[in-house]
Amino acid sequence: MFAIFTQLADWLTYSILNFSPDSKLGDAVHFFIEDVTKIFALLIVMIYFIALLRASLNIERVRDYLSGKNRGVGYLLGSGFGAITPFCSCSSIPVFLGFTSAGIPLGITMSFLLTSPLINEVAILLLMSLLGWKFTLLYVAIGICVGTIGGFFLDSIKAERWLQSFAAKALAQGQQKDQLQHEDTPVVMPVVMPVVMPFLERHQFAKDETFEIFGRVWKWVIIGVGLGAALHGFVPDGWIEQYLGAGQWWSVPAAVLLGIPLYSNATGVIPVMESLIINGLPIGTTLAFCMSTVAASFPEFILLKQVMQWRLLATVFFLLLVSFTVVGWLFNAFSSFL
Repeated sequence: MFAIFTQLADWLTYSILNFSPDSKLGDAVHFFIEDVTKIFALLIVMIYFIALLRASLNIERVRDYLSGKNRGVGYLLGSGFGAITPFCSCSSIPVFLGFTSAGIPLGITMSFLLTSPLINEVAILLLMSLLGWKFTLLYVAIGICVGTIGGFFLDSIKAERWLQSFAAKALAQGQQKDQLQHEDTPVVMPVVMPVVMPFLERHQFAKDETFEIFGRVWKWVIIGVGLGAALHGFVPDGWIEQYLGAGQWWSVPAAVLLGIPLYSNATGVIPVMESLIINGLPIGTTLAFCMSTVAASFPEFILLKQVMQWRLLATVFFLLLVSFTVVGWLFNAFSSFL
C-alpha cells in the first residue's frame, strides 16, 4: 500500500540527490522523505474523511452530557471524549474553564484533558500504518486508562481545593446552578434532534478542518520525522540496543525524565517512536518517553499554571510520571506478546 512512498524516496534520494544507499546521510534522507510524504498524504486524506463524520459533533453537547453523568461513568466518558476531540495543550485553558463553569467535577474534566493530547484520530491512523493495529489498540487503551485513573485519583483527594481562586469559584457556581436545576425543575427536558448538515456544508467543514489541522501539525511532523531520521541514520548500529535496549528497570524512568523538557504532539512524536523501536529501544521505554514528551512537557504545565495552584500541578505531574513509568515497565515485561 505504501510502496509508492518508498519508490518516491528511492528516486529523490538516490537518483535526484545522488546520495549513496550505503551512506548514513543517504539513509537518513531516505527515511525523512519516505515518512514525510507518507504522513502528509495520510493527514490530508484521513483528516478530511474523519471530519466528514465529525461534522455534526457539538462540543457544548458533549460538555452538557458529561455534566449529567455520575462520577464512575463520567471518568470513562471524559477520557473517551478526550480521545475523539481535537484538543491539545494550546487549547487546554478555555476547555478547562468551559467544563468547570458547567459544574463538571474536576476529575472528569481532568480525565478529558489528560487523554486529549495523548490520543487523536491522526495519531491513531499513523500508529496503525507504522506499528500495526495491536500496538495502536494498546496505545489507545493505555491513554484512556491514564485519563480515567487520573480523574478518579484527583477527585478522591479533593484536588479542586487547589484550583486558582477564579477557577474554583467558576466550578462552585456551576455545580450550584446544576443542583438548583435538579431540585427546582424536576421536569423532563425536551429531546433536541441533531441537525443533519447537507453534504456540501459537511464537505466545506471537512475542507476547512483539513487545512486548519494540517496547518497546525505539519511543522511537528517535520520536526518529529527529522529527529527520527537523525536517530535512524546517524546513531551507530546497536548503540541504543546496547545501552538502553536490555530493558533495564532504570531506563524507563530515565526516558520519562528525558521527555519532560521536550515538546511535541502525538502526531509529531510517532515518527520518533518508530525510529527508536527500529534502533532497538524496547517498546515500553519508547512509549514512556513519547507519552512524557506529549503529556508532561513544560509548555503544557506553564499553560495549566494559569488555572491550577502549584500543589495541584505537582500532583498531576507526579501522577503522569508514575503512570508512564508503570506503563513502560509493563510493556517491556509483556512485549513478547505484542
